[in-house]
Amino acid sequence: MRDRLKQHVFVLYVENEPGVLNRVASLFRRRGYNIESLTVGHTERPGISRMTIVTGITEGAAQRVEANLYKLVNVLSVQDVTFSSTISRCLALIKVEAHEDSRPRLMELVRVFRARVIDLAPQSVIVEITGSESKIQALMDVLLPFGIPEMVRTGQVVMSRGVQRTASGANGASELALEPETSHSV
Repeated sequence: MRDRLKQHVFVLYVENEPGVLNRVASLFRRRGYNIESLTVGHTERPGISRMTIVTGITEGAAQRVEANLYKLVNVLSVQDVTFSSTISRCLALIKVEAHEDSRPRLMELVRVFRARVIDLAPQSVIVEITGSESKIQALMDVLLPFGIPEMVRTGQVVMSRGVQRTASGANGASELALEPETSHSV
């Protein structure tokens, strides 16, 4: 039986150095794997960035990718959190046409989705929403009839539930081991 493609989520901690993102993306490119979502940002530790990569690959390919990511220069840790208990969020900014007669209905839809208006112009509004990809898509679907001249979305940011500090890593920096614990989303 052939392995099925599954969306895998990798969390990497990397040194914040030029070329790291290129090396990571090239690893996926060389193997013919598409990166569906990629977010990178600073962490609580100076000089360390966190990458969240979402890709559709088989279980066997995920194990090989994880092993090969560890071999890259400037990669400090890799974790496949696909089967872990995680919290995942995306952000979208959506510019919506908002004429005087449609504005009240538009504002009500924004409230229903717990989004917020962050810019108000004579003929448009910019709506900010955070949540799951499906929540963002649902809001976009109901806003489409108003007219969406512009939209931008981030990739997923993912965090495992529960944290336990462990001993220092090979480079002397304190590393985090993620351990599931009972917690609840708000």
